[in-house]
Amino acid sequence: MRKVCVVITARPSYARIRSLLHAVREHKDLELQLVVAASALLDRYGSADKVIESEGFKIDRRVYMIVEGENPVTSAKSTGLGVTELATVFDNLQPDFVVTIADRFETMATAIAASYMHIPLVHVQGGEVTGSIDEKVRHAITKLADIHCVSGEQAAQRVIKMGEDSQQVYITGCPSIDLAMQACESQDDNIEHIAEQLGGVGANVDLSKPYIIVMQHPVTTEYKQARLHIEQTLLAIKQCQLPTLWFWPNVDAGSDGTSKGIRAFRENNQTNNIHFVKNLPPENFIQLLNRSQCIVGNSSVGIRESTFIGAPSVNIGSRQNGRDRGENVIDVAYDSEEIKNALLTQIKHGKYPSNPLYGNGQAGTRIAEAIANASDNTEKMLRY
Repeated sequence: MRKVCVVITARPSYARIRSLLHAVREHKDLELQLVVAASALLDRYGSADKVIESEGFKIDRRVYMIVEGENPVTSAKSTGLGVTELATVFDNLQPDFVVTIADRFETMATAIAASYMHIPLVHVQGGEVTGSIDEKVRHAITKLADIHCVSGEQAAQRVIKMGEDSQQVYITGCPSIDLAMQACESQDDNIEHIAEQLGGVGANVDLSKPYIIVMQHPVTTEYKQARLHIEQTLLAIKQCQLPTLWFWPNVDAGSDGTSKGIRAFRENNQTNNIHFVKNLPPENFIQLLNRSQCIVGNSSVGIRESTFIGAPSVNIGSRQNGRDRGENVIDVAYDSEEIKNALLTQIKHGKYPSNPLYGNGQAGTRIAEAIANASDNTEKMLRY
């Protein structure tokens, strides 16, 4: 029985990996260990740990590692603290494999701790191209990882070109697409139940009628402009006067500026069309996205899950630069007029055809099978 330790460090990371948690737990040759850390434990970022437990998963360890400040200095310090704490956790749990997800700064701590402790590292979503510090983090983790579970052929080729052994690269699709497929097929799409889960503050949005979703995070390489960036989006949404569900930003450098911009705008303007939300269970969020007229912002949800379900998306700024995208995405600058015009264009267009760019809904099972059969060797040689 191989012990597989999955480390979740942020609200979106749970949605990215939930189907794998199920697959590992149900696999006859695997045992799930679950570590929840960083912003996934914090109330102001939605207390993802409570959602995880409510959905039936046992959390083996919690790791508090976020240093206050939401700037590059605190991101670096949080990562260092994470290495220290996760090393102790891995020593206690003695996993056979450690799984880390995507490109958030906290995932670097997982990768470093596992690598120095000679625990085979599984990296999910390697080989993709995006903007900001995430680009460096994702590819650095690729070089530390031993097993690569990638979303598609292009990602696989990028990982191999980085010198990784092709025998250790598995094209599995993205687990977030598993969730999207399950949510869209669910017979439990009870809009009244979802409305009760919303929480948050602001205007009452009737979910049975047309609405849009906004999810905009700070860009770590542009963190000083975070407040200016969010103010342009706020202005566009105010001008459109469309019923809006606005989800709170994540913990990246600049999130303090983003949050202050939202609060100041809310206090100084009549935001009678916007309801602000911290977090939702992943399946409910996807059901809301599927029902929405459009998603606006710079979250990878607007590139990844939206492409699969055909949701119109307006992507703002540089955060997703270079990421593979479908025809459902319109890219705009940090300009309220551009954002507004693109949003109205997307609403007029309506739904797009589903595009399996990031997978077909079987990623969790494929990743679990890859781990069950992979070599546990952590020796790596540069290959070109």
